[in-house]
Amino acid sequence: MKKIIIAIDGYSSCGKSTLARALAKKMHYVFIDSGAMYRAITLYLIQHKIKIHHEIEVANALKNVHLAFEFYPETEQNNMLLNGVNVEAEIRDMAVSAKVSEVAAIPSVRKFAVAQQQQMGKLRGIVMDGRDIGTTVFPQAELKIFVTADPAVRVERRFKELFEKNKNITIEEVKANLEMRDYIDTNRSESPLRKANEAKELNNSHLSREEQLNIAYKWAMEKINA
Repeated sequence: MKKIIIAIDGYSSCGKSTLARALAKKMHYVFIDSGAMYRAITLYLIQHKIKIHHEIEVANALKNVHLAFEFYPETEQNNMLLNGVNVEAEIRDMAVSAKVSEVAAIPSVRKFAVAQQQQMGKLRGIVMDGRDIGTTVFPQAELKIFVTADPAVRVERRFKELFEKNKNITIEEVKANLEMRDYIDTNRSESPLRKANEAKELNNSHLSREEQLNIAYKWAMEKINA
C-alpha cells in the first residue's frame, strides 16, 4: 500500500493534534506535532532570556537548539526532546502558550522549523499537524485537512486541559489567549494560517473523537486507493 503525507491544519485548541495522533496510530504512520516544535523553541528562548523581538539574538539562539521526538511505548506517544531533555510537560505551560504564536511568527524560527519538518517527511507515511503544513511545509501532501470548531467550544476544551494543571486559571484568561493567538497566526507575514484551496474542512464542534477519526480515515483511504 502506497504511503502518503497527511497535513492537518487549523486554529489553536480545535483538536488537530488529537486527530493527527489517532489517525497516525490507526494507519501505522509517524505522527509529528509541529506545534510541539515551536513550543520547545519558545521554551528555550524563555529559559535563556532571549529577546524575541531581537531577530539576530533569536537567530543566534537557534544554532543551539536541537529538536527531536522520542517514542514512549508506555504512553504510545512521541514526546518532545529539547537538546536531549524531555520537555513535553513544560511546553504545555501557560507561559509558553502566551508566547508561542509570537515566536512562531519570527521568520528565522519558521525557516528553522520548516526545514526540519520537511526533512522528517522525506520517507512519507506521516501525519503532521500545525498552522501551515498544507500550505508551506507540504504543499504537495496528498491529503490536507483543515480542522475547525466553534470558538466557545475551543475555549472550553482548552480551559479543561489547563485547569487540570493550574486550578487558578480562569476561562477569561484562556479566551484572551486564544483570541490573541488566532490574530497572530492569521496575520503574520511568514506563512500565516489559512486553509489550503484543496483542503477538506472538518468542523468537529459536535463530533466525538471517534467520529472525526472515522471521517479523516475515510478521506485518507480514498487518497491511497485513488
